[in-house]
Amino acid sequence: MMLDSAARLDVDPLIDDPDTRIIVCCGAGGVGKTTTAAALGVRAAERGRKVVVLTIDPARRLAQSMGIDSLDNTPRRVTGIESRGGTQKAGPGELHAMMLDMKRTFDEIVEAHADAERARAILDNPFYQSLSAGFAGTQEYMAMEKLGQLRARDEWDLIVVDTPPSRSALDFLDAPGRLGSFLDGTFIKLLMAPAKVGGRAGMKFLNVGMSMMTGTLGKLLGGQFLRDVQTFVAAMDTMFGGFRTRADATYRLLQAPGTAFVVVAAPERDALREAAYFVERLAAEDMPLAGLVLNRVHGSGAARLSAERALAAAENLDEGRIVDQGAGETGSRDRTAVSPESPAEGHLPEEASEFTPEGTGSPESSGVPAVKQTAQQLTAGLLRLHAERMQVLSREQRTRDRFTALHPEVAVTEVPALAGDVHDLAGLRAIGDSLASPASPETL
Repeated sequence: MMLDSAARLDVDPLIDDPDTRIIVCCGAGGVGKTTTAAALGVRAAERGRKVVVLTIDPARRLAQSMGIDSLDNTPRRVTGIESRGGTQKAGPGELHAMMLDMKRTFDEIVEAHADAERARAILDNPFYQSLSAGFAGTQEYMAMEKLGQLRARDEWDLIVVDTPPSRSALDFLDAPGRLGSFLDGTFIKLLMAPAKVGGRAGMKFLNVGMSMMTGTLGKLLGGQFLRDVQTFVAAMDTMFGGFRTRADATYRLLQAPGTAFVVVAAPERDALREAAYFVERLAAEDMPLAGLVLNRVHGSGAARLSAERALAAAENLDEGRIVDQGAGETGSRDRTAVSPESPAEGHLPEEASEFTPEGTGSPESSGVPAVKQTAQQLTAGLLRLHAERMQVLSREQRTRDRFTALHPEVAVTEVPALAGDVHDLAGLRAIGDSLASPASPETL
C-alpha cells in the first residue's frame, strides 16, 4: 500500500544524473541496506553508469548474486551486466563491487603515510593490531577513508556505499569524530609527551609526571599493554593530524552537491524511529537526503477482505453456521436466514470466496463427511492467516503514517517483502524495478 501523503522517491533520475557521484545507503542494522545498495548499483550500471559498490560484510548469497564468490578490499568487476536503456549517451555501463576490509584499509593508510621502518614498527605493534581490528568506531571510520580513496581515484562516475551494520545508523557520521577525539585526547597527548621530549628528560617526565597514572593503568591493564600503547603513540605521532584532516575532507565530501543519502528502513517502529533520527541529523548537518526506501513492505491481493470479516467467517465455519454453497446428494442445506451485511450471523463474505473450496458448507444434522470437514477446517485456517496478514498491513500502515506525518518532506519509495533471499542478478534487478516503480497494493 503506497503512502498517499508523501512524495514518491524516483530513483532513476537520481542514478541517471551524471552530477550524482556518491549515493550513501544508511539506516539501522538488518533493514536491507546492503541489498538496496547492490540493487541500485546494478540498475545504475545497466542504465549506463560506471559504478563501484562498497559493501560492508555482505551475506554470502548477495556476493554470489553479483557473480563474485569472495569480495575483498579491491574493486572487482561484476559480469552479466546488461544494457537496459536509461538517459546515458554512453555505451553499456560497468559494475564493480568490493567489501571493506577494515584492517587492510588501516594498514594501507599507515603504509602510505609513513616510511618503511616506521610503518613496520606500527604494523607489528600489538596495540595497533587490536585497534585496527576492533576499536569502537574503526569500521565506520575506515568506511569513510575508503570512500575518500575511491573518490580521489576518479575511476568511477558513481560510488554506492553500504554503511556498516552498526548498533545505530548515526555511527557512520559520528565515528570519524570519535576516533579523532581519541587521537587528540588528553590520554594520547600525555603518552606522546615523553616521546616528544626525548632522552632522559623524556624518561624523567614519564617517571615524575605520569607515575601515578601509569601505576594505576599498569595494575588495571598490565605494564606491557601500556608500553605497547606508548610505542604505538610514538610511532604514530606524525600521522594523527592526517587522520583528522582526511576525516574532515570526507565529511565535507558527504555534504557537497553530487552526494545523495538514501535512508533504508523496514516498516517497523524501531527501524522508522532510527530513520527519523537519521533524517533529522542529515538536515542538521546540511547533508543531501534523496529520500527513504521502505523495504520489506507486506501486501495482499485480497485486501478488500478485512481482518475482522475474515475472522468472523472463520468462526462461523468452525461453528457450522456458514450457508452451504454446494448441496450434498440429498440437496439439503442449512437454510439459516442471514443478512449479507452480517457475516457473524452466518454469511460468508463474498471476498472470502477465493478461500473457500467448492462444496464447503455447514455440517448436516446427520453428520459431516470427513472430506467436507477437512475442507472447512482448511478454509477457516486460511481465513485466519489472511486476518493475520491484514493485521500486519494495518500495523505497517500506522507506522508509516506516523513517520510521514513527522517528515512529510521526505520522498518515499516502497519495496515489497520477498519470499526468499536474493541470490542472483535477476533478483537485484527485480528490487531495482521496485525501487523505480513501486508495486501497486494488488501486486504486493
